[in-house]
Amino acid sequence: MKIPKRIQPLVEDGLVDEVLGRLMSGKEADVYVVRCGDEVRCAKVYKEASKRNFKKAVQYTEGRKVRNSRRARAMEKGSKFGRKEQEKIWQNAEVDALYLLADAGIRVPEPYGCLDGVLLMELITDAEGDVAPRLGDIEMTEEQAIRNFAIIMQDIVRMLCVGIVHGDLSEFNVLLDDFGPVIIDLPQAVNAAANNNAKAILERDIENMINYFSRFDPYLKGSKFAQEIWKLYEDGELKPDTILTGEFEENATKADVDSVMLEIQSAYEEEQRRLERLKEAAQE
Repeated sequence: MKIPKRIQPLVEDGLVDEVLGRLMSGKEADVYVVRCGDEVRCAKVYKEASKRNFKKAVQYTEGRKVRNSRRARAMEKGSKFGRKEQEKIWQNAEVDALYLLADAGIRVPEPYGCLDGVLLMELITDAEGDVAPRLGDIEMTEEQAIRNFAIIMQDIVRMLCVGIVHGDLSEFNVLLDDFGPVIIDLPQAVNAAANNNAKAILERDIENMINYFSRFDPYLKGSKFAQEIWKLYEDGELKPDTILTGEFEENATKADVDSVMLEIQSAYEEEQRRLERLKEAAQE
């Protein structure tokens, strides 16, 4: 096929020898199957911000650090240079996350580098060498669902242990090869400690997984894995090998509002008496 304009520089640099075809077109990128020497890989071509359809991106980028103060100021002002730097951060977030998660033992595509908004990475395939299917495109038995769900929950725990929430996890961002689930699409990865939306985003990721897998394993309906995981994380007790139960008991203790209001009123009256004494002393 004709070489896409954005991939042409990689061909000129000898990183890509041939574009075999388009694999998919998503809300933030187009993905192509390419040949690099004797290997078949994929090239993820990020769309420009004006062409992306990723809603509320600011929720995901909150907490991402910019070491260079000049770049940070330019990004805050929204200058042309600042927008360009913001794009680099958005793209590099996925590369950084892929390396970090792979080191944590999570199955993700192996990255080979990102050049001018094009990420070269491993192509996940099945035993026949065809592109591995997405979870949302397959059917499975209850036993398979139980096993794959447990693997993904453990991966979510491991991600959180290294400070990352996927941010857009669903049955369409997980591939399934002969060895199990492979998590993909991470440009919106969230910094769990620095992003105020991290808890809500984690809950949505896990809810998506529960909704999908409960089609095959109805027992998952009503489980509270998100609350259990976040509580352990907040308390500093979450470990990569934590065994989850899916159970969580909300704190039913209600705040004693009346007592609090009485304390506030008492403090107010005491302050008024103090001010009155100071006033009287000043008049003597």
